[in-house]
Amino acid sequence: MPYDFVQNRDCEYFPCHEGADPERFSCLFCFCPLYALGDRCGGSFRYTAGGIKDCSGCLRPHRRENYGAICEKLKLVMEMAKKQDEKP
Repeated sequence: MPYDFVQNRDCEYFPCHEGADPERFSCLFCFCPLYALGDRCGGSFRYTAGGIKDCSGCLRPHRRENYGAICEKLKLVMEMAKKQDEKP
């Protein structure tokens, strides 16, 4: 799929995750669309002492082979948004 991988090597943060392979690093999901899923995102994250979700060690959305799985999980994000819209 030609649309499952994008790079921006001109970005001052590229690659934005320490230890990432620059040749395989995709910027397509620069901000993870699954962040709002909390512990259901499927990535490798941790919570800081202050309760903030820290995804700095997660490369799941930055790997081409995970594009399909990320798109599937987006259905959960859309369900969450729909439930929010339905609240009075």
